[in-house]
Amino acid sequence: MTDSAASGPSAPAPLALACRGVRVAYGPRVVIPSFDLDVERGEMVVVLGPSGSGKSTLLAALAGFLPIEAGEIAIAGRPVAGRGRSEPPERRDVSVVFQSYALWPHLDALHTVAYPIRRRGIGSAAALDQARAILDRLGIGALATRRPAELSGGEQQRVGLGRALARGAGLYLLDEPTAHLDAALREDLQFEIADQRRQSGAGAILATHETTEALALADRVVLLRDGRVVQQGSPEAVYDQPADAWSARLTGPCSVLAVRLIEQSGGSARLEVGGATQVVVAGGGPGSLGPAEAIVRPEWLRLGGDVPARIERVAFRGSHTDYRLSTAAGELVVRQLGTPEHAAGEAIGLTLDRAWLLAP
Repeated sequence: MTDSAASGPSAPAPLALACRGVRVAYGPRVVIPSFDLDVERGEMVVVLGPSGSGKSTLLAALAGFLPIEAGEIAIAGRPVAGRGRSEPPERRDVSVVFQSYALWPHLDALHTVAYPIRRRGIGSAAALDQARAILDRLGIGALATRRPAELSGGEQQRVGLGRALARGAGLYLLDEPTAHLDAALREDLQFEIADQRRQSGAGAILATHETTEALALADRVVLLRDGRVVQQGSPEAVYDQPADAWSARLTGPCSVLAVRLIEQSGGSARLEVGGATQVVVAGGGPGSLGPAEAIVRPEWLRLGGDVPARIERVAFRGSHTDYRLSTAAGELVVRQLGTPEHAAGEAIGLTLDRAWLLAP
């Protein structure tokens, strides 16, 4: 028998994060009533919610900047909060990117990023070399000698991200990390975040109110409303199969139509929509035939067909055109590639190709 066989199978790696029943309050105001979440090593979980939903409060509690009133938090298998324990941020294996930058005013960008590298016991010269490489990857190598007051908001945000990457932690906590960047830089930084995290094998939680950022970066999306998880799943699942109308609107443009379910079998359904019958690819459903609500994304519709509609508004978006239509079943938006082919005020037919059904 070999030594490996004698020792038995190796124990699974601990979760990057495990939360159980975490409750956070500001005095009498409860912000997070009870929060449960597991994050695997190497997994990116994006917490998506509107302003005031509790995203930043959650990250602050996980990092150790806010105490929890109840529940337990374990990072890399080690309890850090709960049952009388509350370790300070520096004792937790986390790296935080703040929405408010939180840069040291007396340090330039290079020494800001080098600081956590030196804290890991790496010599000054090597730490500065690593910090320069990180700044170069983030596109701000030329700004290495500038202090925060000499940087724009977007540049400060990238320095903050660089400091977080340099920490080499097992769990990243990212609070709106691209909020102050223009569209092109935001996309570049989003993929830099994803690449760096994958290379490190660390787990990550990113809090955002930007739907496109959430869907682009997440392995798993958690929808947060008033401190409670409404839905969680893969980006494709939360987009295609929303738990309710609120979740559908949070995860992208959509319309909510009042329909009648005539028949449903397998992955298709026969619906009455605005006086016309449509056979569509459909999931979900109220559990019985009759009135229902249909969630419909703009790309799940086509101009031309049997459903009577009137064009209320036309918006050219560059790569595509959005048409806002009114129907007997409700208002909706249809998205088509190219320049506008119809004008506001026109009567037109409509076809539904797909829908996600909810109870009325």
